[in-house]
Amino acid sequence: MRIAVWQGPSPAADLEAGLSQAKAALAAAGLMNASVLVLPEVWLPGYNQPDIPERGLATDGPELAQLAAAARDAGCALAIGYAERSGEALYNAALCIGPDGTILANYRKIQLYGPREQALYTPGTDYVTFDLAGHTLALLICYDIEFAPHIKALAARGVSLILCPTANMHPFTHVPRVTVPAMAANHGIAIAYANYCGSEGDLTYTGGSQITGPHGEILALAGEHPALLIADLPARDPARLSTQSADFRVI
Repeated sequence: MRIAVWQGPSPAADLEAGLSQAKAALAAAGLMNASVLVLPEVWLPGYNQPDIPERGLATDGPELAQLAAAARDAGCALAIGYAERSGEALYNAALCIGPDGTILANYRKIQLYGPREQALYTPGTDYVTFDLAGHTLALLICYDIEFAPHIKALAARGVSLILCPTANMHPFTHVPRVTVPAMAANHGIAIAYANYCGSEGDLTYTGGSQITGPHGEILALAGEHPALLIADLPARDPARLSTQSADFRVI
């Protein structure tokens, strides 16, 4: 399975710019025969914007419909973070659109990070898994990926790849460098981790977007500048997969 990850600067509430970047990355990923492209957390309208509640998007709204058409044209699925408005509630959400333009999954972030997110968003309560290109996938968002019980729960459901939009900022450089590869290795799950680069308001992002295989090997890694990553996931080797879950002793 070929995976693509887009790392870029925040659209900063410019929806047209955000949609344009997403469409261009989709077209490029499609030309390289990627099965899915992953973009960062709350890409629409941008993670660190002051008026996110006023800019929340409906899952069936025109902006996401544009991306569904672009995914269909590219023949490539898209996982993208967005601020989801559903009635009175606002969610930090990630949508996966299939290569035929249909919605495969909509996930709401469980682990809201810090007082700002906790004040803005309603937390999600459910995992979401779905099938793509013969594999079982799941979505997590940013801080979610740092909690081993979530990864373990998804592994128990047969998930082989987690798509993870993120907005990881300084000083938390250990997350892309250490935490993400360790989570992949410890649970035998590949992770596509799409972060921002540059600055947005009072945040400076770490970059470090990556595609990490199920044995913890980093297959593609971005620095601190815009990048489109492409990598082929290797087959899982039973001899190399972690047996921690089976071996764990409760004391």
